[in-house]
Amino acid sequence: MRFDPHPYQQHCIDRIIAQDALALWLDMGLGKSVITLTAIERLKFDRFAVCKALVIAPKKVAEATWQQEARKWDHLQHLRIATVLGSTKQRVRALLSPADVYIINRDNVQWLVDYYQHDWPFDMVVLDESSSFKNWQAKRWKKLKAIRPRIRRIVELTGTPSPRDLIDLWAQIYLLDGGRRLGKSIGQFRERYFDPDKRNATTIFTYKPKNGTEASVKALLADCCISMKAADYLALPDMIPDDIPVVLDAPAAKAYATLERKLLLPLTDGAEIAAPTAAALTNKLLQLCNGALYDGDHGVHEIHRCKLEAFAELMEQLHGAHALVFYNFQHDRDRLLALLAGTDLRVRAFSGPADADDWNAGQIDVLLAHPASCAYGLNLQQGGHHVVWFGLNWSLELVQQANARLHRQGQTAPVIVHRLIVQGGVDEDVVAALESKDRVQETLLQSLKARIGNIKGGTQK
Repeated sequence: MRFDPHPYQQHCIDRIIAQDALALWLDMGLGKSVITLTAIERLKFDRFAVCKALVIAPKKVAEATWQQEARKWDHLQHLRIATVLGSTKQRVRALLSPADVYIINRDNVQWLVDYYQHDWPFDMVVLDESSSFKNWQAKRWKKLKAIRPRIRRIVELTGTPSPRDLIDLWAQIYLLDGGRRLGKSIGQFRERYFDPDKRNATTIFTYKPKNGTEASVKALLADCCISMKAADYLALPDMIPDDIPVVLDAPAAKAYATLERKLLLPLTDGAEIAAPTAAALTNKLLQLCNGALYDGDHGVHEIHRCKLEAFAELMEQLHGAHALVFYNFQHDRDRLLALLAGTDLRVRAFSGPADADDWNAGQIDVLLAHPASCAYGLNLQQGGHHVVWFGLNWSLELVQQANARLHRQGQTAPVIVHRLIVQGGVDEDVVAALESKDRVQETLLQSLKARIGNIKGGTQK
């Protein structure tokens, strides 16, 4: 696919090329990955300014998102990508392979720094979701701080750099500039810009910004940070797709292949999942993509948590932004509720108009819904602008109507539609079918418009 960057994307690419340290605080869906990969490609092949680039990302993002982005665009096809995941042996093998961009999950940063020690080979580092490096006491931050002098270029990517507190900025900015802007220590930053808030006789629990802190910090960071919200860029489409690839782990992939090939999947507890017809098989494979299967007695068997893990990372990246989440099966809903029960998010499964009212009033952070239950008639645009498809649906009408719960008159921000898509699974078939139906439908609509225009113009006989 040809990449024709929007003006804001070109501006970000130029800034990454021009500056050794830059933070891109861009909303999800604005193209952080293609912006960064394009800059890496130009820095390496046009300017010879980069030899090896390292991308540090959440695990599920590290598995497929950057790789898929590189495959998607024509100008990035020649970029060699190495995925540094798996066992120690697998990670070492990936590091020894010739590549332009190496991708590792953030939990392995400590191992990576220890592995190379003083022989650090990456002259450019990209922190995908840099807010996961906001804790200056975490081992991953300390290790990256130690190796920072050996990194010539660094790019930090996130949608919300300080989701809860301006104090969250210090550790991220320190990795950019070594403390030049916000202070050499968290203590200096606190003392200058914050006052103690909640405390007891000996311990300060929270801090509150002094008057003018936000403006002062913003001015200090103006030259090293680019902050963009989707709502600020009216040239963008008002509904932005964000497809998130999900890679099955080895046991899940084996289970999927077995069910697909043999129409039967034996389970460890002695039960069996059978799919005697093509329709039944498709339904079972859709369930398996999501992570669980119904048996013949409607009992639920969890097979994997790969898509749940990807969903959890997405929720982390949304930083509390409200999300309307569509599931396909009841076991999807139940597993999502169990997963979200361990967070501080206000979660509810849609059951009627009262939930719609609470959502629009901002009292729900995550609203779980089956598309058939709220695809028509409900106005939910006041409660948020993120749609998440955990389980995909074959019905184009249902999908379009479900998205329209947020993408409708009265919505004040571009609606971002996130789809979790299992790679190599029936999820990809659903996406292809929906796109095909969409093209057919669009062609039909355009034809009808032309016919109506002819009738109105008096040319139809």
